Amino acid sequence: MEALPRIRYPQHEKKRQNFYQTIPSFWHDLFGEPYALYDIKTIGMAEAQRIREVTERIAAIYDKTAPLLRSLPDESMLELGFPEESVPFLRLNPLQNEGVIRRVDLVQTSSGWKHFELNADTPTFIYELFHVNGWAARHFGLEDPNEGCEEALQNAIRQAVRELWDQEQAPKVVFTAHADHEEDWHTAAYLGRLFGYPHEIVPIHELQLKEGDGIYTPAGVKIDVLYRQTYPIEHLVNDRSEDGTAIGIQLLKLVKDERLAILNPLSSFLLQSKAVQALIWGLHENGHSYFSDTEHEWIGQHFLPTYLEKEPFIQKEKAFVEKPAFGREGDTITVFGSDGAPLAENTLKTYSDSLKVYQEYQELPTSAIETPYGKDQAHLLVGSFVIGKKAEAFGIRAGSAITGNEAYFLPAGIRT
Repeated sequence: MEALPRIRYPQHEKKRQNFYQTIPSFWHDLFGEPYALYDIKTIGMAEAQRIREVTERIAAIYDKTAPLLRSLPDESMLELGFPEESVPFLRLNPLQNEGVIRRVDLVQTSSGWKHFELNADTPTFIYELFHVNGWAARHFGLEDPNEGCEEALQNAIRQAVRELWDQEQAPKVVFTAHADHEEDWHTAAYLGRLFGYPHEIVPIHELQLKEGDGIYTPAGVKIDVLYRQTYPIEHLVNDRSEDGTAIGIQLLKLVKDERLAILNPLSSFLLQSKAVQALIWGLHENGHSYFSDTEHEWIGQHFLPTYLEKEPFIQKEKAFVEKPAFGREGDTITVFGSDGAPLAENTLKTYSDSLKVYQEYQELPTSAIETPYGKDQAHLLVGSFVIGKKAEAFGIRAGSAITGNEAYFLPAGIRT
């Protein structure tokens, strides 16, 4: 028997639609379901400052780890789950910072803020936190915790393009995404608007690659800087044309030969594998001198024990989570109890063939939320952005115990 459709509360839904429809190019509904809530989570100024402090500590640990990763042999790169096709390009480091836009996922616990994972390569949740959250905070009479962050994002994009292009003539800059994916397309367009200088927004399938030469627009103009904010490298390396040509690898060769620059840079992909967390935890657990005493303290405070095998948790009878090294949006995640039996899992199994990482289970805190279907209890996960090296916009996703694509965007505000 088919499940009955859920009934939306018409008055609440009307308020939600009326409010979010005033925000240009925002996907407050996704795939026919509500995404942005007509509700707000109030936080304190001290808590907002703490989130940013923790975020910068975590980012500093990853940045400290990046040079170590570049020094590893190819075999070790493969052991960390990186696709074999990507290994020749992993050591490229074109910017002074490891990335331009990165998102740290955090959970609030009884012992402080803990770090779930880092999306260093293609983080989503950008437009919501840097732009939309401010609209919601003002609407509900609160202060936007992300006030001023949009300007920092704009400056970072412009600075990255300047670093990548040191010639006198202006570069041909293109922002790209899948045109049929509303969230990705509007995110790319938003970043292009923030960039503010001449550029194009081109659907990814319309880009034209000429092997050994460059990437071109549909009009035949050669692209100098390509911003592929939502297109992951682990997908790109497997891209092939209809005739079987490995166009993804050819694109990366163009980057290596300095015929094309891409953002985020390949150095961001180096930190994308969740197996890097296992490397960091292993160095910490062994008291390795690579990290300073202060850095060890930060890792112990904010990182969760993470390994490339589940035995440490089985032996200690601790609950743990199995994650794919390159998974996204909760896809292919399973939670196991202290007896090693599965407790919960995401029904999506897109990354079943990916290297698995095992992390200590940390339950997400819950909070009451107002949804179009009435009041509900939701698990809260904080996404906190690092722009360059500095923590900027942060915000909340509200969903199930495993945060996935179906989670809501819950705006946050500071009471003045």
